Amino acid sequence: MGKAAIKNPYLDTLGGGERYTLSVAIVLAGMGYEVDIAWKEKSILQRLSNRFGMTLPKSIKIVNEINRGENYDVCFWVSDGSIPTLRAKRNFLHFQVPFHGVNGKSLLNKMKLFRIEKIICNSNFTKRIIDREYGVESVVVYPPVDVAKIKPKRKENLILYVGRFSNLVQNKGQRYLIESFKKLTMDEKYKDWKLVLAGGVEVGVGGYLDELKKEAKGLNVEFLQSPDYQTLLQLYGKAKYFWSAAGYGVDENKNPDKMEHFGITLVEAMAAGVVPIVYSGGGHREIIDDKESGFLFEALSDLVSITKEVDSDYKLFNHATKMAKQKSQVYSYGEFEEKLKDIFKNK
Repeated sequence: MGKAAIKNPYLDTLGGGERYTLSVAIVLAGMGYEVDIAWKEKSILQRLSNRFGMTLPKSIKIVNEINRGENYDVCFWVSDGSIPTLRAKRNFLHFQVPFHGVNGKSLLNKMKLFRIEKIICNSNFTKRIIDREYGVESVVVYPPVDVAKIKPKRKENLILYVGRFSNLVQNKGQRYLIESFKKLTMDEKYKDWKLVLAGGVEVGVGGYLDELKKEAKGLNVEFLQSPDYQTLLQLYGKAKYFWSAAGYGVDENKNPDKMEHFGITLVEAMAAGVVPIVYSGGGHREIIDDKESGFLFEALSDLVSITKEVDSDYKLFNHATKMAKQKSQVYSYGEFEEKLKDIFKNK
């Protein structure tokens, strides 16, 4: 069908946005394109494949440079907040982050946007900020989650959070989870429970992880650094609850970039029948139907009280488990593929 180029400046962070990028490459390869991903080292492809448990077609390869899509039929570019001058026959710009206050409506940006056929966002939360900042009408294609691979197992007294150990722009709030777990385990009923914090340590860790380990001293908290996909599948299967405080304590209107923009690991946990109890902010509100497919909290003290309430009500727990699994299907790879094919086919 032709040649496609992909650029993501954050590939080595091996996060949700990078899985999204790889999934776009797989869809384009499935449509018959030879796909070139721009990166300085070829080993990145294997690292991405291992982290996300994805099998990549041979038509996807790493190249040093894609020259802003020149001589390519399609270019898919992940923005760092700027609008690039793209030169492929058809150009698509993707926003993972709700950038704001970057002079998005400048005359120069408006001129560059003429070359871009479609702007794609990862959530309605991101779309709302991007459309306002750049004066555009973007479309939402939710990140794909391989829900078919994720299965519930025999549940253990385990609380899980999966998110990178990074103190950069978007702090994932692990500190608040440790604080809450400490309060939970003061109750005799929960003293044998375990909290597992799993996440990437590739970028922005600094002394953050060491600080967290200090705060968790004496508690039954396990830190899993950059676990592979199979390990995560086991954890999702066994966990009863998925906690997330990402975005807690942040003013969503002033700093939307510091919120959880979507929440891929949240959806993965739901697919395994884990009951989510997460902060009511950012992309979380799109995923969770409160008191149905999970629970949203606003005050940190509610994280513990909701957990206790659900855990003491067998019917409530079972209903939430069932509804979480059901809701996770909305974010399947099949849905993602269908929407993207539609966008790439329609001029």
